[in-house]
Amino acid sequence: PSGAGKSTILNILGGMDTCTTGEITVDGKRIDKYSSRQLTAYRRYDIGFVFQFYNLVQNLTVKENVELATQICKEPLDIVKTIEAVGLSDRIGNFPSQLSGGEQQRVAIARAFASDPKLIIADEPTANIDPALSYDIVKLLKEINKCGTTVIMVTHEHSLVEYFGGRIVSLKNGEVVFDEYVEGEAQDE
Repeated sequence: PSGAGKSTILNILGGMDTCTTGEITVDGKRIDKYSSRQLTAYRRYDIGFVFQFYNLVQNLTVKENVELATQICKEPLDIVKTIEAVGLSDRIGNFPSQLSGGEQQRVAIARAFASDPKLIIADEPTANIDPALSYDIVKLLKEINKCGTTVIMVTHEHSLVEYFGGRIVSLKNGEVVFDEYVEGEAQDE
């Protein structure tokens, strides 16, 4: 439910917030012990963010929005191929205002993936799009996961979680109340 601590956990995992107690270990490293400079490098090179409200730069094209992420990382993926992978090659020169909500979210996913991060953090990535398109967004995240990138997604949509599969953790008042592995749907239809 809202207020359970989901976004706070994502912000801590993404190095945007710090924890007051406990340890945060990501990829075998204690990020809760990182300096400000180390957290900046961690966010830049290891993390891709997909936000609920897209956070696209309105006066930049699809290509330019994705290109932003590649300018600050070590070994970015090919921009055009990344845009093709999210199914937007025919919209590469469009501005966000010329795209549907689902298309804008796919640009946000391409931007997060273009830096070739180890971890993509997706905070309610389907909240502001048509429910019928939600599966397309989750399917895209599932494909990215199959390429070897870990995806952590927060959602209220239980059917999307069951479709994506993986480890499911439910929170209530900041406490884990459910932790289980779900296989996910075998078919991507």
